[in-house]
Amino acid sequence: MLRLADHWVWDSWYARDDDGLWHVFFLRASRALHDPHRRHRRATIGHAVSTDLRSWRLVADAVVPADAPGWDDLATWTGCTVRGPDGRWYLFYTGVGHAEGGLVQRIGVAVSDDLTTWHRHGTEPIVQADPTWYELLDTDLWYEQAWRDPWVFPDPDGEGWHMLITARANTGPTNTRGVVGHATSPDLLNWTVRPPLSTPAGFGHLEVPQVAVVDGQPLLLFSTDATASARRDDHRIWVATGETVRGPWDVASARPFTHPHLYAPRLVAGPADGWSLLGFLDHVDGAFVGELTDPIPVRYRADTGLSVATASAGVTALGG
Repeated sequence: MLRLADHWVWDSWYARDDDGLWHVFFLRASRALHDPHRRHRRATIGHAVSTDLRSWRLVADAVVPADAPGWDDLATWTGCTVRGPDGRWYLFYTGVGHAEGGLVQRIGVAVSDDLTTWHRHGTEPIVQADPTWYELLDTDLWYEQAWRDPWVFPDPDGEGWHMLITARANTGPTNTRGVVGHATSPDLLNWTVRPPLSTPAGFGHLEVPQVAVVDGQPLLLFSTDATASARRDDHRIWVATGETVRGPWDVASARPFTHPHLYAPRLVAGPADGWSLLGFLDHVDGAFVGELTDPIPVRYRADTGLSVATASAGVTALGG
């Protein structure tokens, strides 16, 4: 578990170095804000390390908002961390700026040789929403421009890299436009936006998308809060299946993973054999908690979907 006495912790993502040390990158904001709803526009990307995904040692923040004026000078949000073929680490993140009041989301990248010291690559975002397929800012339709939570993974056939993005289609009922945005790159720095890998299916947005192969089945994991779902239920964590990790994904057939307080979890290949979910505790008894859970072992079966494991599951890792 990762709990900070003076900061809330929420969305997180994980990487493992050559020495077997786990690194968690996470959003954090001071509890001195008092109102947890204010945390989003004060977020920085924190960093901690662990040998077992349970006991964490806090180290220096990885990425903080840029100096003004800048596209990411207000807050830095959720992303992922991958190792490139050049041996360097790439931390993809979401940024929002003061100029648009934090309402327009863009994606940037920072680079590191050691997973500890990070430097932005350039001063501009590397991926922005393309109106050919995706909704841009229109507060009459939605309260923000959704283009965030990049999840990057290598093409299984070696054809460069894929990025999944929390995005919204530019057509359809306003509360159901959530789709899995898509971009591709040959080198992790130059990206081309592609059509979405799903069609609208009752969700306003699909947050923190991730793909992994669990027990031989390619899965898409995503979260959505109750206010962003037109579905008549209170499930917030969803899993869709696909033929490959490249999709496309039938989000309409997604099945829930039930947990009363967990949100924005990640599938992590560890700490031993099998897969685990790690996420943050949201509201418990009406109060925002803001801390990361210990690993929750999971496995996939065709009849039950993704569920808490009672035995080890096979492991195939993709991306961060």
